[in-house]
Amino acid sequence: MDGKFIGLVAVIMSLSIPLGAMYAYYRVRKLRSEERLAAIARGVSIPMVAELSETARSRRAGILLVSAAIGWILTFGLISQIEREPETWIAAAFGIIPLAVGIGYFLDATLIRHDLHPSG
Repeated sequence: MDGKFIGLVAVIMSLSIPLGAMYAYYRVRKLRSEERLAAIARGVSIPMVAELSETARSRRAGILLVSAAIGWILTFGLISQIEREPETWIAAAFGIIPLAVGIGYFLDATLIRHDLHPSG
């Protein structure tokens, strides 16, 4: 296999995965809306509140980003050690970006919690 085929597959996958995720998100939202409309048609009272609080959303995003960043850094760190290529640590350093964003989400969740429950 030559590099052109691999490049073609990379481009197709990089475009199709986000499109598939957007379609799945759209379908889930559509099904939830249809479910709500059916419940309203039957006369059931449906509260229109968010599923998660803002604090919970920030905490969940922080957990996911920090976990992904640690996994990224560990993966490239192990590859660097196994292959004996110290340059691979450069790729591991890119894991600091989602790590910092995840820590920012944790800070956001903490600040929201403190704003909702002021002490003293």
